[in-house]
Amino acid sequence: MRKYSVITPVYNRPDEVRELLESLTRQTYKNFEVIIIEDGSTLKCEEVCRSFERELDLKYFYKPNSGQGFSRNYGFERATGDYFVQLDSDAIIPEKYFAVVDKALKTHWLDAYGGPDAAHHSFTDIQKAINYAMTSVFTTGGIRGKKKNAGGQFHPRSFNFGISREVWEATKGYTMTRMAEDIEFSIRILEKGFKVGLIEEAFIYHKRRTDFGQFFKQLHFFGRGRINLARMFPSELKLVHFFPMLFTLGCFSIPVQYLLSLVAPFFYYTFLLSTGLLGLYILMIFIDASLKNKSLKVGFLSIVACFIQLFAYGIGFMQEKLKA
Repeated sequence: MRKYSVITPVYNRPDEVRELLESLTRQTYKNFEVIIIEDGSTLKCEEVCRSFERELDLKYFYKPNSGQGFSRNYGFERATGDYFVQLDSDAIIPEKYFAVVDKALKTHWLDAYGGPDAAHHSFTDIQKAINYAMTSVFTTGGIRGKKKNAGGQFHPRSFNFGISREVWEATKGYTMTRMAEDIEFSIRILEKGFKVGLIEEAFIYHKRRTDFGQFFKQLHFFGRGRINLARMFPSELKLVHFFPMLFTLGCFSIPVQYLLSLVAPFFYYTFLLSTGLLGLYILMIFIDASLKNKSLKVGFLSIVACFIQLFAYGIGFMQEKLKA
């Protein structure tokens, strides 16, 4: 029976770790260990981890802060499993997760895999809206969790990312600790000829951020990370990655179009076209999000979340591009 090692770095999030560990105690597949790496936190989760020692094969380590990528390497070095599964601390894991993964790997072997994320019923309305923005076809989040997408080859993301021990031994893990470190790692795994793919049924519930301010900062960082990655791998910068920037510039141009229409009638028609298309886009998000979440409130909040996702990513993308 294959043994899995769960690798989870954490920084000042003991309550989230408790929810993660609680969900892991309910797994139907039992042959796994859990390695929690406290990355220089001031608000430690050591006591939380101790409370689960009888229910889980759990190891807790505290180390100086080095960022999530290098903290995962720290966990890989201490793992005893055959397959390493990276899970974020803000995740809740469905009870059949490891059973699904193990069955998939027996049927169709992958040296590294990624899985999608979903919204749990216990999430707040804002968390559900953020999850929608990060997984919707109406944003660049829609290219995630797909075997084939406009962004090119599928790259697992660190919130739900498994690698075999052989991959770890060949790559030695992360060479970056932040700024698209998981995509860079995925690219190097592929370059070494390993088989990488998506296990669609191996989803997790990913809580992400709890308010829109934190969400903006996170996506701004992601936008910067995409340009940082392109400096090392220029071919990985695809047309779809420019969409948030173009969307942001397009929205910001609407007031300008209106002002120009006061002196040049031609711009009145471009203003009408732009506002009409934007209104249609907003309506489609509202209808789709409301139906998927069975909530008009979440539908409205999803409009806000989608705009934050695109604006924050687009602004970060442009700011980092100007530094290049």
